[in-house]
Amino acid sequence: MSTPRTLDPPSGARAAPRSRPGRTRRHPHPRNRLTWRRAVRRDWRLYSLVIAPLLFFALFRYLPMIGNIIAVRRYEPGGSLFGDEWVGLHYFQMFWSDPTFWQVFTNTLILGGLTLLFTFPVPIILALLLNEVRTTSVKRFVQSVSYLPHFLSIVVVAAIITQMLDSNGVVNQALHAVGHAPILFLQQPGWFRQIYVSSEVWQTAGWGTILYLAALTTIDGQLYEQARIDGANRWQQTWHVTLPGIRPTMVTLLILNIGTFMAVGFEKILLLENPLTYPTADVISTYLYRVGVVSGSFSYAAAIGLFDSLIGLTLVISANYLSRRLVGASLW
Repeated sequence: MSTPRTLDPPSGARAAPRSRPGRTRRHPHPRNRLTWRRAVRRDWRLYSLVIAPLLFFALFRYLPMIGNIIAVRRYEPGGSLFGDEWVGLHYFQMFWSDPTFWQVFTNTLILGGLTLLFTFPVPIILALLLNEVRTTSVKRFVQSVSYLPHFLSIVVVAAIITQMLDSNGVVNQALHAVGHAPILFLQQPGWFRQIYVSSEVWQTAGWGTILYLAALTTIDGQLYEQARIDGANRWQQTWHVTLPGIRPTMVTLLILNIGTFMAVGFEKILLLENPLTYPTADVISTYLYRVGVVSGSFSYAAAIGLFDSLIGLTLVISANYLSRRLVGASLW
């Protein structure tokens, strides 16, 4: 008895796929697909929380950008909102040839660089030290004391600094007690940068520590256990486990700090500086305030502000690109 022969498929033809029970693929019906309208209708309570931040940025960040047009147009108070006459790069040429502007620009770079150099690593070091503290009460006390200055108003901080460094303040009284002559800290240009940077470290270190402590909690404890099995000491565990674990947070905060590099604290400097300390204290933001608001040269101030903003944008993009290429982490 001969067995039946099966016909082979013709050359070039594909065999029909075999259907497997239980693996049939079902496509959702068009009526059941989640569109953006249905998503908004379903989660409208969550989307409503975004309205206030969007309105804030639209009204106070993006809408004022239209006013940058007066950087290339002559604006007079009481005239047209967008300027009365096209002047091109006239105001840019003015501050490029102004020696006062370049002195202010240099002060901004120095103060911004010193602030970034000292305020960025201090929260990391403080967070690593607090992470090693095993006594909960001591850890909470240090945290509370360190981040409390963040919630103080700039006016209050400036008043505290002024009272402490006054000729009859606490610091000069301590100097007088050891036989040293009083020092007029706020009237000498050579002391301003130290005063400003140290106050920034005191005011911002605790708040940054909270962010790094939160990042430390996401590190898997098995990594430390494996490192101890391999013979790593505490310093080696910190270098090879802890720091790589908080690297994304470090990179994000570094890029954000570089973005505000040129916008050195306007309020604090304005409250602490005086004409005697202008050679080292005057920065672009305070110079813009005097030129634009006090003197009424709005077009000139707009040109300087636009130049400053372009530098800040370039710094952010460059820092993000270098971080993505060198570290592998970035904001976008």
